[in-house]
Amino acid sequence: MSSSPGIKLQEHVDMVYISIETAIALASVVGNVLVVLVVCVNRTLRNTTFSFIVSLAVADIAVGVLVIPLAIVISLGLKTQFYTCLFLSCLLLIITQSSILSLLAIAIDRYLRVKIPTRYDTIVTQRRAYIAVCLCWILSFLTGLVPMVGWNNLDAHGNLSSSNEIICKFTTVIRLDYMVYFNFFGLVVVPLIIMITLYLEIFRVIRQQLNRRAEATCDGARYYRKELRLAKSLSLVLFLFAVCWLPIHVINCINFFCPECYIPKLVTYVGIFMSHVNSALNPMVYAFRIKQFRVTLIQITHRCMLCKLAQPNPCTTSTPALKEKVDVNL
Repeated sequence: MSSSPGIKLQEHVDMVYISIETAIALASVVGNVLVVLVVCVNRTLRNTTFSFIVSLAVADIAVGVLVIPLAIVISLGLKTQFYTCLFLSCLLLIITQSSILSLLAIAIDRYLRVKIPTRYDTIVTQRRAYIAVCLCWILSFLTGLVPMVGWNNLDAHGNLSSSNEIICKFTTVIRLDYMVYFNFFGLVVVPLIIMITLYLEIFRVIRQQLNRRAEATCDGARYYRKELRLAKSLSLVLFLFAVCWLPIHVINCINFFCPECYIPKLVTYVGIFMSHVNSALNPMVYAFRIKQFRVTLIQITHRCMLCKLAQPNPCTTSTPALKEKVDVNL
């Protein structure tokens, strides 16, 4: 007995969805693993700013390894117990929040670097940067697991017992008021406003310093030009995050404030795709906008190609060219 056209269409849509999500996951994992590898290989990149960039890369790797596969499985109508589905949904919230807090830490780090350049090295030490990274992830877990302690949709399911199974969907277990008021307004909009304010102040200070040194070719002017280039690159990362994540949050707001409003499923899928593809974009920004990152990446790629050509001779892990002292802010 042949399948109906509707079932065939749904199967086709599912295949397209899974294919796109798989491609995004692969790009995200490969790209961000390279980010971590570049920082590990090049000692000159092991500074406070790149500590937060690595934290952001780890969150993006988690999107490719955990979030996207879970999204695919859930889209296929996975049946689980309520709290299992709730925990899986909270993982997405944790990873998203860690990305936001890493971006906020980067913005604060760059602000301090241009605002107090003479005292920056004594205030922002590598040890304090590592502590800040740990705090970002701890706060992400605490805020992301809030639904597990009661702010969830369990009451909407009536007398559902812990052993009963449901079709696991994000909106089935996560309450929209949590997503809108707590997650979006409190944990996305507020940090975004702070970050935008910080970057505007960063650009203002840099422009002011460059205007004062317009006729000079001193080290100070060179320092602020490098800071300007890096600030532009990192603000682009922030811009892409906002562009990719705001649509799905706007959809949540529409569903919450206007329940009778109809949102096509395709629009929701596009919002989900955009939130996921953001994880694959950041490595491209670093490669195209940060010269030292790009140079290191090319050297790693070149050495990997030489390894394959030189088999069976094992390649050494050291990279002499990377031991030279190069300014990280190029």
